[in-house]
Amino acid sequence: MDNTFEPKNIIVTGGCGFIGSNFVRWVAENHPETHITVLDKLTYAGNPKNIAGLPDAQVELVVGDICDGELLDRIVPGHDAIVHYAAESHNDNSILDPEPFVQTNVMGTYRLLQAVRKFDVRYHHVSTDEVYGDLALGEPRRFEPGDPYRSSSPYSSTKASSDLLVRAWERTYGLRATISNCSNNYGPYQHVEKFIPRQVTNILCGIRPKLYGTGENVRDWIHTEDHSRAVWDILTKGTIGETYLIGANGERSNIDVLREILSLMGQPQDAFDWVRDRPGHDRRYAIDPTKLEEELGWRPLHKDFSEGLAQTIEWYRTHESWWRPAKEATEAKYAAQGQ
Repeated sequence: MDNTFEPKNIIVTGGCGFIGSNFVRWVAENHPETHITVLDKLTYAGNPKNIAGLPDAQVELVVGDICDGELLDRIVPGHDAIVHYAAESHNDNSILDPEPFVQTNVMGTYRLLQAVRKFDVRYHHVSTDEVYGDLALGEPRRFEPGDPYRSSSPYSSTKASSDLLVRAWERTYGLRATISNCSNNYGPYQHVEKFIPRQVTNILCGIRPKLYGTGENVRDWIHTEDHSRAVWDILTKGTIGETYLIGANGERSNIDVLREILSLMGQPQDAFDWVRDRPGHDRRYAIDPTKLEEELGWRPLHKDFSEGLAQTIEWYRTHESWWRPAKEATEAKYAAQGQ
């Protein structure tokens, strides 16, 4: 018997952000029978241009806050699923001012859970591998779904809180909910405050890239298209109440990623500046995606990081009008922090 869930009318929170908009685009292109309501507050990280050009009949933008319970009561009825991407997500910002992270990531998730409980809607919660803390450099172990939470930044602790709320509501109230924790994403439409687009756009602007600490910190990279495919698989085929880790075996140190960017953009390997390390900077993230692969049959398509990185660089090169408006303010903010 086929137990595949086939959503026809979904809400994507944060669908004008980087990862959310890539999911909206992927669903629109691959599942034209599915209507998508994008709910986005349009903070600095949400850009309606990210979903521009998609069919108006299929994709609708509602500008609003996930913390607004009355708004949710109006728009949730009639939908059969919510995919929750909306979040404050930049670690540096969370260190400077944790309050928006608590409000959006914790209270916003609470409001959504109350709405899906009220209207009996399938719910998928998009989270991060950072809830598990970090691993030692060089150790063979990777994060697994049952690992304890050891979040170390204000950002990751609020995401951990939201994950735990989802688990509690699923168990206590019987919500039809799943969770995914994903490694670092790269690809088009990522805000210039983030590591890869910041380095790329710095070079395009004639600014020397900046590297935290020693550059030895390791991140596990996945192309955002592969993340989108995995979330769809979990939403439609995943087991209710389960957590799935999404990763593509893409571990690389920050200095190796930067050197690859420099190489692909024709720059010398030492054409960057060292800056002081981020407080509490996690050493290494690494995802074990075995459960996702074995239970749902998902596999990454973007297996060649260099190729995906080259495509991403080209996207930023040819979409300067998209990132240029945010660049100056972003660099001014970093400069004020000595970074």
